[in-house]
Amino acid sequence: MKIRRTLTALACSAGLILTGFFSVPREAGAQETEVEIAASQLYAQSAVLMDADSGRILFAKNGQEERAMASTTKIMTCILALENGDLSEEIAVSAEAASQPAVKLGMKEGQRFQLNDLLYSLMLESHNDSAVAVAECIGGSVEGFAAMMNRKAMEIGCSDTYFITPNGLDAEDETGKHHTTAADLARIMKYCIMDSEKKDAFLEITRTESYQFSDCDGSGSYSCSNHNTFLHMMNGALSGKTGFTADAGYCYVGALREDDRTFIVALLACGWPNNKGYKWSDTRKLMEYALENYHYREFGTEAETVSVAVENGSAGGFPGAGNVQVKACAEPSPFRVLLKEGEEISVEYDVHEAVKAPIEKGQTMGTVIYSLGGETIREYPLTADVSVQERDFAVCFSYIRDCFLLVPE
Repeated sequence: MKIRRTLTALACSAGLILTGFFSVPREAGAQETEVEIAASQLYAQSAVLMDADSGRILFAKNGQEERAMASTTKIMTCILALENGDLSEEIAVSAEAASQPAVKLGMKEGQRFQLNDLLYSLMLESHNDSAVAVAECIGGSVEGFAAMMNRKAMEIGCSDTYFITPNGLDAEDETGKHHTTAADLARIMKYCIMDSEKKDAFLEITRTESYQFSDCDGSGSYSCSNHNTFLHMMNGALSGKTGFTADAGYCYVGALREDDRTFIVALLACGWPNNKGYKWSDTRKLMEYALENYHYREFGTEAETVSVAVENGSAGGFPGAGNVQVKACAEPSPFRVLLKEGEEISVEYDVHEAVKAPIEKGQTMGTVIYSLGGETIREYPLTADVSVQERDFAVCFSYIRDCFLLVPE
């Protein structure tokens, strides 16, 4: 037996019995704030807006379409280096690293750098030679590092991404082209800023305004400046990475945190020269839409209860034939969901229409499932609130004895 009900985004709790929905009326004179956004309003050919806490995609324009992603690739390069490398390790520059095209640090074969310094070069200036040097340090070779990138992508749910290079330069091999999707790129950024054990180090690097360093011999000094304009565009701007190649066009992935909400925007093919500013326009538009429309609502603040019939049961009193009704209860922990006004949380009780006696207090009778857009977000067991005996001869005899055969003191 399945019983369903829905709670709108205005609901303040999920503690209702059986069916119906609960909403808070709008205050008199309150203004309607919801503003929709259309795919046609964006320059990007592929775009995603994500709730970074849950990973839920709040808006998508061709979000699953595979495209080149240019230097946004480097967020994966950086997080893998942070997770697998020793930041004090010295890296000897190979001929392959030194031969990378611009944008580059200008390192020379045989020169030595600390891994930590090259990560700032990688993320602030997007240097392609630094990316290859980092990849060779961590993966043994570019190919070995690409294999690590692809394994990590699969681990975090990016099934439509394929890495060939650590710097995002357009590339193709026998398996396919270097590519991702806007949805997968947002997932990678979510991992970097929310889920990785090295998220704080990632944020520290990508939020740094400028950084100076020297090679290990002190023969050359270098200065890096952060090119992520978004960090100065909006309050709460958290992190991000730009990219451009001839195939990819302008790309961007960025994150913003305001109060307890964190949003990610991923853009692919967001214009070509001379439209470098399109990515900033799209990012602002999506972030402002998120901030205006999506807010946390709390659910699961009260017990969920549904009645279940117990066949051939006795719960005290005359042990007549038929079913005894017991309450199956769940004590969900309060949880929050980021919702837009009018969105619905579905609550489904998956219980047996009837169970056979005996049952014990606390015995599992089913589950209560909270879902949003067909995706389960929470699930709790429903358990019997009392014990129920089986209505057998001993129970019936005991009742008759107690009623008619007891001798007064």
